[in-house]
Amino acid sequence: MDVLRILIAILVPPLGVFLQVGIGLQFWLNILLTLLGYVPGIIHAVYIIVKK
Repeated sequence: MDVLRILIAILVPPLGVFLQVGIGLQFWLNILLTLLGYVPGIIHAVYIIVKK
């Protein structure tokens, strides 16, 4: 299941974070990072998923 979440995180980073932790601080932080730059959003999303 984590592989699927990582693939989703690469395509749509906030969705990957949402699937892992729901709507919370990490979700909103990821949206901000994704808006500021797509790559930081991906890195953050993958980190949140792997950190589990």
